[in-house]
Amino acid sequence: MSRSAVARRTSRRRGPSDRPPWPLAVPAAVGVVFLVLPLLALLIRAPWRALPELLSGDQVASALKLSLVSATLATGVCLVLGVPLAWVLARSRVPGTALLRALVTVPLVLPPVVGGVALLMALGRRGVVGQYLDSWFGITLPFTPAAVVIAEAFVAMPFLVLTLEGAFRSADRGMDEAAVTLGASRITVFRRVTLPLVAPSLVAGAVLAWARALGEFGATITFAGNFPGRTQTMPVATYIALQTDPDAAIALSLVLLAVSVTVLVLLRDSWLRTGVNQ
Repeated sequence: MSRSAVARRTSRRRGPSDRPPWPLAVPAAVGVVFLVLPLLALLIRAPWRALPELLSGDQVASALKLSLVSATLATGVCLVLGVPLAWVLARSRVPGTALLRALVTVPLVLPPVVGGVALLMALGRRGVVGQYLDSWFGITLPFTPAAVVIAEAFVAMPFLVLTLEGAFRSADRGMDEAAVTLGASRITVFRRVTLPLVAPSLVAGAVLAWARALGEFGATITFAGNFPGRTQTMPVATYIALQTDPDAAIALSLVLLAVSVTVLVLLRDSWLRTGVNQ
């Protein structure tokens, strides 16, 4: 019998004992209200009639385009660097792996503004690496569109790495070993056996990284600044609009909310598939 069939049969057997007791149900309900109420308030206070006009401005279109492009490029950076990093953390026996894993997760708990300051200290014109990029190659990264991509990739990559590391750890290594015994190289095994096995987690991690990059604010405004048409992303434009035009800020927030809901819908099947396979 397949695992999905077992899960369905188990769900049918649920009875009154599965209902949460009131000491758990009450705080759970309060938690739901706490999380959902602000979103409902945003929808209630939204200027629906003026929404097309508020979102049709050139500045809004420019910020939205920059956000979508930069988040996509940042996700590409996360895939190129994060997939090998996740494999190393999950499969290799390199000394210091535990410390490396801790360093990789730091951007998850680091305040985004601090991340932006750290990027300035590393890649700014007087930074540890940035000074050489400027003097040797004439490359200046801060306050450029490239800085937006770098800041977003910095905060988003841990989401992809942690998601994939768990998938690499739980994937069946027997298939990899069988491919090796048949003469396949390690790179071929990784590309044609391992990656297909973790494909659902790879997609889920990439979408999570993209959503995190799209919503990044602190590191972006610190490292890339706020230049309309150049480095002003949707979150930055929302914050600026809140100070002068609250209706425009609400309209921009609705766009980001719609994107977030879309990401959740796209990830739902991947999460369910992962839960069934575990």
